[in-house]
Amino acid sequence: MDIAKNQVNTVAKQRLSVSLYLNYLIHGMGMIILAQNMNSLGAAWHQPIKIVSFVISGIGIGRLISYLITGFLSDKISRKFFVEVGMFCYAAFALGMPLTKNIGLAYAFAILAGVANSSLDAGTYTTFVEMNGGNGAYTILIKAFVSVGEFILPILVTILANQGMWFGWSFMAMVVLLAINFCLILPLKFPAANQASGDAVNEQGPEIKGVAKKVMTGALVVYGYSSMALMIWFTQWITMFAQQTLHMSNGAAHFLLSLYSIGSITGVLMLFALLGHNVKESHLLLVVNMIALVSLLVIMQSEQSLLMQIASFTFGLSAASGIMQTGLTIFMKLYPTHRGMITGVFYFFGSIASFTVPIITGMLSDINMAAVMAGDLVMAGIGILVAAIVMAAEKKG
Repeated sequence: MDIAKNQVNTVAKQRLSVSLYLNYLIHGMGMIILAQNMNSLGAAWHQPIKIVSFVISGIGIGRLISYLITGFLSDKISRKFFVEVGMFCYAAFALGMPLTKNIGLAYAFAILAGVANSSLDAGTYTTFVEMNGGNGAYTILIKAFVSVGEFILPILVTILANQGMWFGWSFMAMVVLLAINFCLILPLKFPAANQASGDAVNEQGPEIKGVAKKVMTGALVVYGYSSMALMIWFTQWITMFAQQTLHMSNGAAHFLLSLYSIGSITGVLMLFALLGHNVKESHLLLVVNMIALVSLLVIMQSEQSLLMQIASFTFGLSAASGIMQTGLTIFMKLYPTHRGMITGVFYFFGSIASFTVPIITGMLSDINMAAVMAGDLVMAGIGILVAAIVMAAEKKG
């Protein structure tokens, strides 16, 4: 009887995991779908690229106004409720954005995408931790599915453009996937909130207290911003940077983002394996951010397509490997009985990046593309500094 019950529980856990991961494949498409359709959206709205970039910043506003709320309420209400809210908001965004001709309404749909993101995060990261006895390693695999979405979307956009088809079909693909997944997730049960908190404390090792804990908290909050900014900066502008600096074709420039996504998937698997062998998370934080900085330097200085392709892959391998989720795992271990709130706080600062980066890069683009990429280099440097502070705080804690 117990064996049969365990088998049922295992199957239920696997079904829930598949649906939660599928949401993040869709989210990966949603993260870059506006940036990948900037020219088409600009033409449809009769607006310059700078205005499209401004609309993209609405995603950050949506995150900004909702992360703390969804994080707090997910501890109080239901993880499943917020996952379903996130799916509904993403469907409304994908349906509305390609059909509207009004900039104000487009900005509202972008805000809705931000709300979708925060709702999914509040319900999903916490659920994976609670399904796995306080272990946050499986949250890193979320990034792999985001990367799969980021890999698929540019290819789909390129195919639609080459066939002379309506750019909005890429948005409709999101709607279809969401509808299918909603039917899959509807009958599933979620684990009880904030379970196995004692396990999470034990995984951290000696408890960090006092000044060291405050310093570490501050550093991880900053990392919530810098790690998100690092990825958004790159995914929004690498295609246009390649077209303007190396005069790459549209397909070749979009391929750089696909290579970034392949690197990201590879990096996630590598990071997951390293964490499985008990490599210290704070050490990974430092090394991975150093690799990201070197990759950006190569991209900025390279005049050869092959080097840019290798560096784009390596940047994905590092910056988008799930290292942001590793930072969140460290943060949740500091406050194991408030996982929803900590997730909300961490991604609240990530949402500030989502809002500010398109505005900052839009202004930098008035100078040139080199100035845009130099800004991303600064973000990589901040990531290295934060990782060093976290390591120092751990030792003193």
